[in-house]
Formats: sequence, structure tokens, C-alpha cells
Amino acid sequence: MTPRPAPWTLGQIAEWVGGVLDGPADLVLNRPVTAASNDPHGIAFAEKEAFLAKAETNGVGAILIGAGLRATSLPSVRVAKPREAFALLLHLSQKSLPIAGGIHPTAVVADTTEVHESAKIGPYAVVESGAKIGAGSRIYAHAYIGEDCVLGQDVVVYPHAVLYRDVTIGDRSIVHSGTVLGADGFGYAWNGEKHVKVPQVGGVAIGEDVEIGALTTIDRATAGETRLGDDAKVDNLVQIAHNCSIGAHSIVVGQVGLSGSVTVGEHVVLGGQVGVTHGVTIGDRVQLGGRSGVERDILEPGAYFGTPARPFKEAVRAFSLVPKLPELKQRIEALERAIEKRDANS
Repeated sequence: MTPRPAPWTLGQIAEWVGGVLDGPADLVLNRPVTAASNDPHGIAFAEKEAFLAKAETNGVGAILIGAGLRATSLPSVRVAKPREAFALLLHLSQKSLPIAGGIHPTAVVADTTEVHESAKIGPYAVVESGAKIGAGSRIYAHAYIGEDCVLGQDVVVYPHAVLYRDVTIGDRSIVHSGTVLGADGFGYAWNGEKHVKVPQVGGVAIGEDVEIGALTTIDRATAGETRLGDDAKVDNLVQIAHNCSIGAHSIVVGQVGLSGSVTVGEHVVLGGQVGVTHGVTIGDRVQLGGRSGVERDILEPGAYFGTPARPFKEAVRAFSLVPKLPELKQRIEALERAIEKRDANS
């Protein structure tokens, strides 16, 4: 049986995920929910006892449970990997924002653009001259696609996103609402009297299968390109400055700030609110804990934390001493007084 959108029966779900059914096969379920939901038509998952107990307390309609968990009175499907089984239901439940085919009558599309016949341009969107929109791409209402931007196949640009100009986006990438790609990099020179703006004439190059969250900004390069590699994932409220480069498969979590010309390798994870100083290089497979500050290159793979960032275990040991500093200060002062008294009496 081919999986399909809800409603589902518990028996269908058991068949799709290859699980063992314990409950009425004809039980109708309308949506995936959390274990804390009180939804008689929802199905949750539990890979730990705590989640199973929560689901039983709150009255979820059914549960996907791990092979090693105890039996439950809830209608259930027992599977080896309940989280993965739940992910299937999440995929089946996805709904795209509505957008009509073709170019909406209120959209403004320059004559010199190339818009594939299968692309969709929503109400009040603007596509400037020289832009190219690939097959199956969707440009939602009020989005702005600037001059000479190039979007590959199946690119999604959500409402109110802005691409200034010279922005290239690879196939299947997603740009969420309010994000700005290609604004001027922050460059000024002091001439003795005032700050003089340095022209920012480069572009932004986004790889394939990239997702950029809402209200994120990626600045154009002073010259050359600001780059994101294939499969990079960028959260909401991130600032990526001019001439930065982020490698393939890297993850940048919310409120990260990268100064200009930062190089981030592949398979890197930058936790929330990480800040990186201008020109720093972060090597492949580095993980930085939230709120870390990076002031110098980190080239060795591994986990780092703190300001300045240092190897994780070393940083944790240092932070564990912070609550003890008042006591240590008192002890040091007492030792100093004892030494002074001894020296005075000798």
C-alpha cells in the first residue's frame, strides 16, 4: 500500500512502517502530534519511557513505540525506530503554501527575464531584468528578485524575501520570509573626517539543497562572492557578512554572527549566538557550543566552547570554577595576610 496524506488508519500506518500492530486496525488518525497532546485523533511517538508515560497521561489517540519499551494500554505500533516512523507521517502531513501556476497578473516581471514555463510567480512579486527562474521554482507574494539573479530548479522563495542582485541559488534550495540576500557588505574607510563607503560590487552564491531561515541576512561580497555550499542549513536571525564562505553540509543556528571574510569548513556546526571575528578560519567538522566567541583560527576537528573558544572539556573545567571564584579569592587573600604576618614576625 502506498502511503498517502491523512486521514490514516492505525492498520495502514503499521503496514507502512513495518511495525507490529496492537490495537484496532480501523482506528482513524488525522495527524502526527506530540506525546503531550490531548488529541484522540493524533498519533505520537515514544522512544523513551518518559514520553510513553506522558502520552498515556494526556490521552493521545495512538503511539509509535520502540521495541524495547513496556506494553501500553494505548493503541500502538511497535517499531525498531519510532522517530523515523514518525518522520514518515510528518512528511505525509506537509502542506505547501498555496500559489497558482504561471505568473500572477499583479506580478511585475521585466521583459528581459527568463522564467521557465513551469515556474510560479505569486501576487505582487517583482522579478527584475536579467534574472533567470528555473523549472518548478516558486516565487511567493511580495518577494523581490533583483537584476541578474539566477535561480535553479525547484527553488522556493517565500513571501517578502529579497534578493538584491547577482544572487545565484542552486537547485531545491529554500529562502524563507523576510530574508535578505545580497545587501551591501559593511565596509567603510575613515578619511580623517568621516566614514567613506567602500563599494560592494560582488555577489552571493548559494549551493544546492540549502535552506535559509526567516529574517536572516547574507551580505554581498565586496568583490567576488559570499558563498554557501551544498546542503548548508542556516537558521532564522543569522548574520553572514561579506566574503564569508560556509562549506557543504554545515549548520548555522539562530543568532549566529559571522564577521567579514570568515571561512567555515564542511560539516561544521555553529551553535546559537556564536560570534566569529573578521577573517577567522574554522576547519572541517568543528562543533562550536552556543554563545562561543571565536577570535582565532580553529583548524582541528572537535567540539569547542567558550569565549575565547577552547576545546570543550577544557572549557567546561574552566567554567566549573567560576562559582568558586569568590571562595578562592577569600582563601588567597587569607594566605597573603598569613604570609605578610609571618614575614613581619620573622
